[in-house]
Amino acid sequence: MYLYYSLPNMIKALERVYLLEDLTGTAFVKGDVGTVVAVYPNQKGYEVEFFALDGTSLGVETVLAHQVQSANGIKKVLHIDIAA
Repeated sequence: MYLYYSLPNMIKALERVYLLEDLTGTAFVKGDVGTVVAVYPNQKGYEVEFFALDGTSLGVETVLAHQVQSANGIKKVLHIDIAA
């Protein structure tokens, strides 16, 4: 189910976000970047899909609003942790 509800100046569907904390019970950690695929009413949470660099989906996770930040306007280079 995909919801496309959002308020002005808030995170919207299909927007890139990054994690502000590790997602317990998953492989996703602080700093990982994903795409919002659903927005829950009142911006309380999101469904975020994470991808590998080759475009393969790594999974969709439900996150609370305080766990993510919009990546809009961030001018940093994404990089790979080669130690992994």
